[in-house]
Amino acid sequence: MIQGTVTDAITHEPLPGVTVSSADSTFKAVTTTDRKGRFNLQNTGKLRIFMMGYNALIYDASSATGPINISLSPSSVDLQPVVISASREGQSRASAPIAISKINSVQIQDTKATALYQLLNKVAGVYMVNLGNEQHTMAIRQPITYNALYLYMEDGLPIRPTGIFNHNSLYEINMNSVKDIEVIKGPASSLYGSNSIGGAVNFITQNPPVGFAGNVQLQGDNYKYRRVDADAGFTSGKFGLYAGGYVAHQEDSWQDYSDFDKYSANLKSTYDFSPSTRVITSAAYNYLNTQTPGSLDSIRFYSRSYGSNQRFTYRNVKAFRASTRLEHNWSEKSNTFVTLFFRANSTAQLPSYFISDVRDNTGKYMSSNGQVNDQRFQSYGLLAQHRVDFDFLHSRLIAGVYMDNSPSSFYAQSLNIQKDLTKNYYTSFTNIGTYIDDYRIKLFNTAAYAQYEIKPLEPLRIVMGLRYDRVHYNFTNGLPASNTKYKQQQTNNFNIVAPKLGLTYNLGNHKGLYANYSVGFQPPETGDLFSSRQQTPLKQATFNNYEVGGWFSALNNKLYTEISLYDLEGRNEIISQLLPDNTTQNQNAGATRHRGVEYTVAYLPVQQLTLRFSGTNALHTYKEYSELRTNFSNGQTSTMVYNGNRMSNAPTWIANSEITYKPAFLPGFRIAPEWQHIGSYYTDPANTKTYSGYDIYNLRLGYNFKSNILKGAGIWFNVLNFTDKLYATTVISNQYGDTYNAAPPRTYTLGISYSFSKN
Repeated sequence: MIQGTVTDAITHEPLPGVTVSSADSTFKAVTTTDRKGRFNLQNTGKLRIFMMGYNALIYDASSATGPINISLSPSSVDLQPVVISASREGQSRASAPIAISKINSVQIQDTKATALYQLLNKVAGVYMVNLGNEQHTMAIRQPITYNALYLYMEDGLPIRPTGIFNHNSLYEINMNSVKDIEVIKGPASSLYGSNSIGGAVNFITQNPPVGFAGNVQLQGDNYKYRRVDADAGFTSGKFGLYAGGYVAHQEDSWQDYSDFDKYSANLKSTYDFSPSTRVITSAAYNYLNTQTPGSLDSIRFYSRSYGSNQRFTYRNVKAFRASTRLEHNWSEKSNTFVTLFFRANSTAQLPSYFISDVRDNTGKYMSSNGQVNDQRFQSYGLLAQHRVDFDFLHSRLIAGVYMDNSPSSFYAQSLNIQKDLTKNYYTSFTNIGTYIDDYRIKLFNTAAYAQYEIKPLEPLRIVMGLRYDRVHYNFTNGLPASNTKYKQQQTNNFNIVAPKLGLTYNLGNHKGLYANYSVGFQPPETGDLFSSRQQTPLKQATFNNYEVGGWFSALNNKLYTEISLYDLEGRNEIISQLLPDNTTQNQNAGATRHRGVEYTVAYLPVQQLTLRFSGTNALHTYKEYSELRTNFSNGQTSTMVYNGNRMSNAPTWIANSEITYKPAFLPGFRIAPEWQHIGSYYTDPANTKTYSGYDIYNLRLGYNFKSNILKGAGIWFNVLNFTDKLYATTVISNQYGDTYNAAPPRTYTLGISYSFSKN
């Protein structure tokens, strides 16, 4: 007998479920690795090591005299990867009747991203909008939006509670400790609850490695971005520990008033009480302090004058999360886990997007104002899930409960802002000490869900899901009754039953079809319900999603294609509305419709060359929607009806393509040109103004040394926006013109790294 351990060649963590068999056809010895990646097998000389998502390996163990360690490299073209976001447990993508994509550790390591949008935009149907300094917003099966239509998770737990969404909240993720990223496109409410309308993004963090391993990286660019990454971990007996993080600093960059600092760290420990019982404890801390320059007018944008029109706005974020998960395998057919979690967050800011000019009904400038605000919350929560498999029709039942108690507070104070009209520049501000908002909310979210899967036929799997959510807000007003339009005390309850019905049909040889119907829902955010800026009360939004898709491989599994077609219909969708004074607030649209097709094609003509093309074509339409507009020529206000119009800020075509070449004659070297396309879109709901979109090109080169002297060292050089194209990541139109969020000019990033491991 031979003993061994199988690990991931990049993360060095153990790989459970790997098939280890004899490569000699005269022997039929076969086994699978346990949770710690260990196996025992009759030594027949050569072993075949195989796991979905990894390159198969033949290992010669004929001369082995003791335990062996085998490293598997993740596959560049991942045919039917193992995913966990579909059911919170590992399963083949072919078992999940949803559109789900995975960014694996190879793509993460090769990209060397300085911000998450550089990774997520590789996924079909995803446009993560870069707003600078790790700030962002998103467009997945939706127009570019700042609203709560996405669910962001870390290891299956939402990083923020329902009701306190922030479109920027992915700056609360530690990129250095992310192992894989999974993106569910479309409503995932039956399993994950509210806000997962356009999609849910799950960041899966590193586990402790086998033995001891670590990595350190240094990088910087030509615009004074500097960053240091470091991580390390070990496993000794039953205990494992991993720690990783990074520090980033930027000063005097290409864009005026955009300095920032980011500190990020993750800690994870595992302890195996027995082969069937394990406890996982993790913690994450993220700190961001950034200046916020705001958007540009058309003159500044097209002249490449990236000066801010003020020098006093900022955002300061502190986010802490901790959780303990106890999991137990009762048998091969039964598993339970219970997770306790805690979150603490504070976001203080003087936002540039709340600076507004006050004008009379003829459009004449009168004054300027803004606000400073601070939102804080703490969460105490529980997630418990049980899974059991039955012999009857090879069925499986997953049931769970979720509770989230998140008391929060918010205040906003009014600012008088001084403006130089000749230069269109805000010179200073005065905090007059007047509270616009001052409230506390006891937020309590409870949910129960169940998912039942059956296989009436060997290739057919049917998945039925149902989830009940109740969101409770208990509002206490800190302002006196004479200074507020809200009650001193009130409660709001939102609840819904969200069903899901899906099926997959396996055609064999990496070919299959799926279809699903699902319901998504979105309760109003606390800021929309109780902000003094909100003029009308909001209703809960609901969505019906109809979807079909499939996947297939060809050319001896060298070509892989996945496609999804969807029809997402919204009722009372909460969207951002332009008011007569050209400020915005959220408003219910009577009805919206989102239809599109998403597709990915990956081709591996030879082992050293990978070609990938991902894209989406979509139409986003107002079915019932209107706005109030003021005509400054006569001061009259009228209602504009936009039924049948295309939704604003909704590109019709988004695409990303990449060619990766890793030549056999130069092991360790890689080169990868990339193309990103954002199609044209309307910038106003009247469909009178458009932005042409953009095409940009990126180039990434890297080399990992393989020689004994420098083994473990690496160097990379990335060029983003290779042609130095002038483009904007978002464009917004109002009655005074267009504003542009400028994207970075050509950027060179140079980095070095060193990795080490000992098993």
